[in-house]
Amino acid sequence: MSRKNRPYLFYDTTSSVCSTCLHAVEAKILIKDGSVFLEKWCPAHGTERVLISDDAAWYKLAREVYVKAPEMPERFNTKMTYGCPYDCGLCPDHMQHSCLTLIEITEHCNLRCPVCFAESGPERLAHRSLVEVEAMLDAVVANEGEPDVVQISGGEPTLHPDFFAILDAARTRPIRHLMVNTNGLRIAREPEFVSRLADYKPGLEIYLQFDSLRDEALQTLRGASLAELHRRALEQLEAHGISTTLVMTVRRGVNEDEIGEVIRHALNWRCVRGVTLQPEQSAGRNEGLDAQPGAQQRRLTVSELRRRIAEQSGVFSLEDIVPVPCNPDTLAMGYALRLGDDVQPLTRHIGPEALLAGPHNTIVFERDPALKEQVFRLFSTNLSPQGQASCLSDLLCCLPRIDAPRLSYENVFRVLIVQFMDAHNLDLRALKKSCIHIAQPDGRMIPFEAFNLFYRGKRAQYTARIQASIAEATLRRNELKSGLQSGWQSAPSTTEPVDNNEHPRVVGMPGSSSLPSS
Repeated sequence: MSRKNRPYLFYDTTSSVCSTCLHAVEAKILIKDGSVFLEKWCPAHGTERVLISDDAAWYKLAREVYVKAPEMPERFNTKMTYGCPYDCGLCPDHMQHSCLTLIEITEHCNLRCPVCFAESGPERLAHRSLVEVEAMLDAVVANEGEPDVVQISGGEPTLHPDFFAILDAARTRPIRHLMVNTNGLRIAREPEFVSRLADYKPGLEIYLQFDSLRDEALQTLRGASLAELHRRALEQLEAHGISTTLVMTVRRGVNEDEIGEVIRHALNWRCVRGVTLQPEQSAGRNEGLDAQPGAQQRRLTVSELRRRIAEQSGVFSLEDIVPVPCNPDTLAMGYALRLGDDVQPLTRHIGPEALLAGPHNTIVFERDPALKEQVFRLFSTNLSPQGQASCLSDLLCCLPRIDAPRLSYENVFRVLIVQFMDAHNLDLRALKKSCIHIAQPDGRMIPFEAFNLFYRGKRAQYTARIQASIAEATLRRNELKSGLQSGWQSAPSTTEPVDNNEHPRVVGMPGSSSLPSS
């Protein structure tokens, strides 16, 4: 008798959350027709299947080859009580220190972007005090010792009344790289503001919102025609030699056809060190984007953006974009050496062994000042694989060191893909390796995705209700266990006793239909 086969390959198991109630659920990783899907089931809300990669070979490469031992922070900030993702953070179950820490200094913004995960806008006027921001900076230093990258964010951080005092406070602490995440409006409109920013070189980089060269796409994503302002901002940054990364939020059907054009545009500006691509996240003001039927099967993934870079840029091939070991599920990058008009990809010249041999599991661009000479030596001699590893293992990471030797830094150009997971595609294995965290006033460091899903604004109240339901379920389970043990003790024993220490307690009540409604 012949048996039916399922129409997919069962690859792995993981944990996720129900995208409706946000309660923890078990999930499966399935491979079908060369694509990878996350399938999960909630007893209250049914089954959901989400595309997480359109290239199974890439997914396997990231999960099976580009894997390094986790690097811990100096301290953990919370206990393990309810189980991931309800103990942030960082709790001892987290698997990666803070490679990049965001400090949100204001809710105020001079735009009201439809894709804003923080839901900032002109109507929101709250600023964090300088004292509060300094305490957050101190907490980051306590967690990291010498933090790799701290990004000042918002809202629009340049609108904070103590903006430059905050930069001064950051500069007095042992922070290796300081970034400002900005829409660039003040930079475009106020030359004196840019002149003052230039005083913070070389330890400052501008993380410039740059989704498109077309006003039509910018109207969709940002609610405003910004192309001319972006040009003027870049002119100001170029004139002052301020290092800049162009950050492109990518939405299917809006601007994914511009990826190559934006990369080539970036190469025209000496101040631009690279382009970061972020497929949009269903969070904040953008939540509900994927509500249309079939939307979860049309999501932009890291693997698709990698392919579009190769198809459109004219610079990078598929082999030049590789997973980043600190979180290979959600990060991919490629580097090129820029010598005048000549751009030579770097990443293709080594294999994963050289990347994984590096001593640091971080997104710092370079730690060794001698790397400048090593990079140029790579292209002047025919090195062995061992020599290539020596030159590039510290180079291959996902964000730059701002105070790197200028000659090396100015001649290296990078592309980075950062996928922030949402309630639909959340894989708790990847969340536990998140290295981009948001600092909190109470000293916690919360992974970016977890903060937007569970802890931002009113979501924290809803998460507290989930935690309460987990605590209640745990209490009931322990009472039941105690009653059963009492019954066992009063009954004749027919088996050997079990050592409960060999069976760790499972915390949580996945998919609980008793979860309070929102």
